[in-house]
Amino acid sequence: MSIEDKKQIADRADMIVSGYSFTYKDDNVEVVNLNSVDSHTLLMTRNGKTLETNMDPIEETIVLGIWENDKEFMEI
Repeated sequence: MSIEDKKQIADRADMIVSGYSFTYKDDNVEVVNLNSVDSHTLLMTRNGKTLETNMDPIEETIVLGIWENDKEFMEI
């Protein structure tokens, strides 16, 4: 992922925490690791259920924890 791609993702994000951008996509939330060169992403429901991901289980657990702690700060 290029620096320009990361800037575009960050600009449209509803929230960025610990290098992860959280963006509402219809009824779901797309999470992108902005520090990863391999474009680690996760798509989940607003309730925190993973729909699809290419993250390893540890990173997925970290992201879901961030979501649980900070979802109240997402702009709607």
